[in-house]
Amino acid sequence: MRCAVLIEGRLEVLERETPRPGSKDVLVAVRAAGVNSADLLQRQGLYPAPPGWPADIPGMEMAGVVAGVGDGVNDALLGRRVCGIVGGGAQSSHCVIPSEHLIFVPEHVNWIEAGGFAEAFLTAHDALVTQGRLREGERVLISGATGGVGTAAVQVAHRAGAHVIAVTRGDEHHEALRTLGADQAVTLEDVASLEPVDVVLELVGAVHLNVALGRLAPFARVVVIGVGNGGGRLELDLHRIMTTRATLTGSTLRSRSREEKSTVIAGATASLAPLWTSGDLTVPLSRSFALDDIERAYGYFAQPGKLGKVVLVVE
Repeated sequence: MRCAVLIEGRLEVLERETPRPGSKDVLVAVRAAGVNSADLLQRQGLYPAPPGWPADIPGMEMAGVVAGVGDGVNDALLGRRVCGIVGGGAQSSHCVIPSEHLIFVPEHVNWIEAGGFAEAFLTAHDALVTQGRLREGERVLISGATGGVGTAAVQVAHRAGAHVIAVTRGDEHHEALRTLGADQAVTLEDVASLEPVDVVLELVGAVHLNVALGRLAPFARVVVIGVGNGGGRLELDLHRIMTTRATLTGSTLRSRSREEKSTVIAGATASLAPLWTSGDLTVPLSRSFALDDIERAYGYFAQPGKLGKVVLVVE
């Protein structure tokens, strides 16, 4: 197989032996693979792949066709269009994934969109619905709303019947975010003047969360799932947490067990798959790159000002 390989911080596309699916796993012939913040961190040596996944082949989401099945997997899966999340190894021509983690790709969805769906929408649904317990009519504040998870979260929250406030660095993508379902699109400077919110989805880090914590409604839930350029440390006013009776939590998907991911995927797909099939959920694309252009793809991803996903096309 052809795959991106991390060599002392560099990325090279090399030939490696095609992996074999284990018991209850499948082999996917990859057509597209998303690029995510975790890939950049892994390249820097800050976010290694969990045990059992390729240590030097990045990529946590992909889409393609089932090309092989392991023991205990029905042959009927062969040839199916699928996408999903993995612990690593997605940025390659072939990738192994647990069969119970597969998400079926609707016929009308192209490979580039499918390659950017799983990580963003599973993360957003788990954070908002499971961790944040978002309910219809509540107000939700989403930082970093122009990113892959951010644009997915806007759509998930909108479909849940929440009042969605999308926070961005600048205002150039505000109209696009309103089209996706945001009721308000604001910059960080506007957050301090907002009405109180019930849920905060934190994707940027301390610089945003420090302001957002001042806008908590009683019993608010704060879910931290990303720390970007906003920093990873802040002073926490415990009196504010006490008086609002708020909860503060955080999570990642990558390090969870096979069983835990199965639960996340089953819950999210039951809710989101019909909306994806009907066209009510979309994956905004910032730009796509060929696998051989992976260095340029990572460089582009690292730049601010984008809306949507960056996806590698694998031929």
